[in-house]
Amino acid sequence: MAKNTGRGHRKGSVKGRTQVQTPSGNYVKRDVETGRFMAQKEGGQPFKGVAREKDGRRKG
Repeated sequence: MAKNTGRGHRKGSVKGRTQVQTPSGNYVKRDVETGRFMAQKEGGQPFKGVAREKDGRRKG
């Protein structure tokens, strides 16, 4: 279970959620069970403590 430390970071990972970066640079949080998108974060910064999905594309 993920726990907030109060120091700007989280100990552990949030369960049941993943995130992926869109072509616009924003991050979108997805529910693992349903596959539905839940929230989008602007500014190009990822969600804290949420695992990133592997998209299979190579960068570079």
